[in-house]
Amino acid sequence: MKRLVLLGGGHAHLQVLARFAERRPRGWDALLVTPHPRQIYSGMLPGWIAGHYTLDEISIDLLPLARAAEVGLLLDAATGLDADAGVLHTRHHGSIAFDALSIDVGSGPPHTIPGAAEHGVGIRPIEGFAAAWERLRRQLHDTRGPLHVVVLGAGPGGVELAFGLRHRAIREGWSHLRVRLVGSEATPLPGAPASARTCMADKLREVGVEWEGSRRAAAIESRRIVFEDTGEAAADVCWIVTGAAPVPWLAASGLDTDDAGYVRVNGKLQSLSHANVFAAGDAASHPRPLPKSGVYAVRAGAALARSLLAFCEGMPLTEWRPQRQALYLVSTGDRHAVAVWARWSWQGSWTWRWKDLIDRRFVEGFRQSV
Repeated sequence: MKRLVLLGGGHAHLQVLARFAERRPRGWDALLVTPHPRQIYSGMLPGWIAGHYTLDEISIDLLPLARAAEVGLLLDAATGLDADAGVLHTRHHGSIAFDALSIDVGSGPPHTIPGAAEHGVGIRPIEGFAAAWERLRRQLHDTRGPLHVVVLGAGPGGVELAFGLRHRAIREGWSHLRVRLVGSEATPLPGAPASARTCMADKLREVGVEWEGSRRAAAIESRRIVFEDTGEAAADVCWIVTGAAPVPWLAASGLDTDDAGYVRVNGKLQSLSHANVFAAGDAASHPRPLPKSGVYAVRAGAALARSLLAFCEGMPLTEWRPQRQALYLVSTGDRHAVAVWARWSWQGSWTWRWKDLIDRRFVEGFRQSV
């Protein structure tokens, strides 16, 4: 038996497991290596912060999926990879040899701001962020003095988290909590249509989130953020949603990586340097650059499953052509959302219901497949 290792329990590998439950590659043993027994679905994370969902409702249990697919599950984190030798190094279980490897480990926080690692809370990895949120929630219940939370990064993720936290503060009566959203451009949602950006700025003011645009953090210190324009802001907690960085060991793996350190793949999601290695989601660098977004990771899942089955069975691989535009549904905390597609945008409670339906179906679909 040859061995296929699925590294990481990301969005794409969820669909690989679901596909393998229907049809496994013949003559291959498969092993899923991931540090956590669940995936917390990022699309519903702000809704959990807002109080619309429980943690169980936004989590996908990996063990039943692995069992249904007859894939082993090893709860461990990768610490290194020797692609030439076909060996994966893990924190607690030593080295694991493989004949084929699929990488879906996501990305980590971009600790490019001095003090970010010591004094900030990155959105990635999500398990770490979820634990930090539980600590903050206890702190909010236990203290009545002013507490300032700054969200750094005004893309869809940062905007949703700021709205979600503010909604939760109103719901729980945390009048001592101050929420501030900081972005590098004049209005939130860079790249979105002007109508959507104006709508978001107005909504932030309406609900009581302090907005500071055209600002970049120069350093994150204990209880404050220092900006490049020499100004500063109080920050008992700083959530960092400014982008992503590759897991550090990828650059030393022997795989062909881009300048940032992500695995270069072809249109079949296959490494450009090692034909037996595949990558999807944030870990992959595509021929046509894609945003580090769960939207594209989800869409890549079915294509990755096809490529892995074809490779393992010696069949031709087919190209994956990601969509040119992605639909973004950005929640504003109070069961209201803004939809953004290319140069168009819409908003309303119906948009929230649309997002809620899509998200619930995504999570429930993996529960029903086992």
